[in-house]
Amino acid sequence: MYGKAFAPEYQGTLTTLSVNSSLVDVLAAGTERLEAAERAGERAEAARSGLAVAEAHRRLGQVREADLAWKASYRAARDAADVAAMAWALWSGGTLARQRGAFRLARRLLGLAADLGERGGDVVVRGYSLAGLAETGRIQGDYEAVGRLHEQLLAEARRRGEARHTVWALEGIAQMHRNSGDHDTAYALFEEAAEIAGRADDRRGHAWALRGLADIVSVRDGDTERALALLSEAEETCRAMNLTSALAYNHKMRGNVLYRAGRYAEARELYERALAEFGGMGEPRGEALARLGLAKSLARLGRDRAETAAELADLAAVLERIGLRHAREMVARAQEELGIGADTGGSGATAAAEAVR
Repeated sequence: MYGKAFAPEYQGTLTTLSVNSSLVDVLAAGTERLEAAERAGERAEAARSGLAVAEAHRRLGQVREADLAWKASYRAARDAADVAAMAWALWSGGTLARQRGAFRLARRLLGLAADLGERGGDVVVRGYSLAGLAETGRIQGDYEAVGRLHEQLLAEARRRGEARHTVWALEGIAQMHRNSGDHDTAYALFEEAAEIAGRADDRRGHAWALRGLADIVSVRDGDTERALALLSEAEETCRAMNLTSALAYNHKMRGNVLYRAGRYAEARELYERALAEFGGMGEPRGEALARLGLAKSLARLGRDRAETAAELADLAAVLERIGLRHAREMVARAQEELGIGADTGGSGATAAAEAVR
């Protein structure tokens, strides 16, 4: 039913690159081809190779370079009157904006990309852009608004037999079920995603699916060792492909698994590592989630309650500002779990609790 996974963002003379190519290799090949195209005045080829450069920088966590690259790709595509290439550049820019926590900008760029993809007759970039809009809404916790779009995109991907996009949609739907408390459905969807990704040789999609399975195995089954083993398997892929962001989320999830097992000192170390990784790549969502895990771990290790309350209040404000509804609810649950509220005794804790309300 599904063919081998491919990477439609590697275009022009870079179509020989695999979906599993190391991002360092992608960046090197893309930069070489981009420079050659610019010297030859080949604007369309510059746009296509520039897209690969932008995506490699983004996935390596190099935000400034990625921002410059997608904009240069868009300008080259516009000069070449290549509407589909313009759409791909906007998709890259919108994806980067979401990664940086700029959700309003992400929605605007991805919406424009979807429109241009339709005008340019490129069904793939249209689908990827709509998927980006769906993922943006999902990350913000707006499940009711984007759940149907996820299902629609899954049906389209299945109909086309496109493994990579099918895996993405399955994982997104699975994550919504997991966050809504339906662990069995989430597990089945993550499992299907892992199977399809494995058969299609989509190592990136497989690594994300393993991370999802590890989460369910930990929270539903309490099987810490199996969860850690799944994360270790996924980490091998992240390192082999230089998946910087995925590796940071892997470390954050490992912290979650250890925290649930009551191994708070180990969890603290993983959250600290993830926090540094997210900070280095300018990914505020991951940074906030790692901060939350770290605050909970430190609280369990005896941190002053007033300090914990202040930290959680600040996190709540950060997440409110970013617009992450589900993550904001996680802070409220952390307060409840740790017994931090107006009755904690200290004036600092009381003030913090009031600030969160």
